[in-house]
Amino acid sequence: MVSSEVFWLTAITVPVLSLLIWMRVRGLEYVIINYRWVLVCFFLLPVSITYDVVFFIRNWIIFNLNSAPKMHDKRVEDIQKQVKQWKEDGCKQPMCTSRPGWQTISPRVGLYKKTMRNIHVNLVDILEVDTKRRVMRVEPLVSMGQITAMLNPLGWTLPVLPELDDLTVGGLIMGVGIETSSHKYGLFQHTCLSYELVLADGSLVKCSKDENPDLFYTAPWSYGTLGLLVAAEIQIIPAKKYVKVDYRPAHTFEDAINTFNEEVNKKADNEFVEGLMYSNKECVIMTANQTDHADSNKINAIGNYWQPWFFKHAETCLKRGAFTEYIPLRHYYHRHTRSIFWELQDIIPFGNNPIFRYLFGWMVPPKVSLLKLTQTETIRRLYEEKQVIQDMLVPMSELGNALKCFDKELDLYPLWLCPFFLPSQPGLVHPPNNQDEMYVDLGAYGTPHREGFHFKDTTRRVEEFVRSVHGFQMLYADSYMTREEFRQMFDHSLYDKLREEFKCKKAFPEIYDKICKAARL
Repeated sequence: MVSSEVFWLTAITVPVLSLLIWMRVRGLEYVIINYRWVLVCFFLLPVSITYDVVFFIRNWIIFNLNSAPKMHDKRVEDIQKQVKQWKEDGCKQPMCTSRPGWQTISPRVGLYKKTMRNIHVNLVDILEVDTKRRVMRVEPLVSMGQITAMLNPLGWTLPVLPELDDLTVGGLIMGVGIETSSHKYGLFQHTCLSYELVLADGSLVKCSKDENPDLFYTAPWSYGTLGLLVAAEIQIIPAKKYVKVDYRPAHTFEDAINTFNEEVNKKADNEFVEGLMYSNKECVIMTANQTDHADSNKINAIGNYWQPWFFKHAETCLKRGAFTEYIPLRHYYHRHTRSIFWELQDIIPFGNNPIFRYLFGWMVPPKVSLLKLTQTETIRRLYEEKQVIQDMLVPMSELGNALKCFDKELDLYPLWLCPFFLPSQPGLVHPPNNQDEMYVDLGAYGTPHREGFHFKDTTRRVEEFVRSVHGFQMLYADSYMTREEFRQMFDHSLYDKLREEFKCKKAFPEIYDKICKAARL
């Protein structure tokens, strides 16, 4: 049975793919590579907006008819049957979800899916919002855009809600999720109360801090190699109408470091903290708090399609000086969505032009999945060799050294600085010495300008630095670590124990076998 999601994606992308094939046959791949904005503006943007409208209507109907929970049970039973059938067939290949690699937010497609037993997991619904318990229960393919559209009108939100609309709950748990409130609450996984997984034997297991705690602490970052995530319970907190954002410029390296550290340490005063480095000397530090009251003269609905891209708007602080404004809550949460942080400027160079924003900005951004689906092999190779998409997590005490490393190796700006609290808990990712510690995520997205940049050699040097300071690399991106280096970065002790206990060796590959370069081209 074909899911509605797959049906609509097929229905609206077949014409685009047909055109792409027609162009390639006629030797016009040069145009696709050098003028990709033509394909994006005239085909992918309309397709993206059509898909979003159809999917929104579908979700609204299902949630309001309260049919999602009933459908959920049947879908989970189907997943269990597929796993049990895999056992009956002799466990010949490891399992993974059948979700096509191009549908994920990762820049890579995932070749490993071609050599593994694909399990169909079509779990895209919000199951329950319980305001008394302050909990929402969701399926793994629910996106951040779905969640804010559902929760914010009800007066609720997630403690940690990562910025991009299309990021999914499953990706943020099995991978990693971070947001500018993470200095208070930790990573996305630290706001989750329980997970439900289908294990290698087909059984359905629930885990929490009190029930199957080892699995609860080790499932995050495990990339579906301990079991298939089918549901999660997440904390919710009261939401207010606006976010009061204070912008503060820094014009020296030392001032940027000191100001950022100072604001991060004010947990009681700042709900959100974010930094954007525009050069090795200039930075804009933003602190923010929710509020129901706003100065009407300072309200900025930054999410409106005609507004400038957020990172460009924040950059004005370097010239105009410190200022304060009030942003509607949902606009603040998804402030980096329209420009995909700043990656869209490499695809549509004129995308922030006021004329383009007013005429076509309502269709922005194109879905990342469709950008990947329509990549030619040449484009994919150029992105790999000429661009960096990386998030490195390092202790806050090493921020200065990390910035120097990124500047020396990449010379790539803006850089995103997002602080987060990392508690000392069991699992793959935790601070050394079993002590809670404040970390910071350095997000590098775009084309490096450092002379001598080489995509593999440079990344390996950055990875080596991150390992040396007990940091972590987000695994959605390219990793060039060896298996031994990967195990040095991530604590596999409890993970290996659970893999043995749940008989995962034949059922699921190890994490490294899903994220290493050979499996992720």
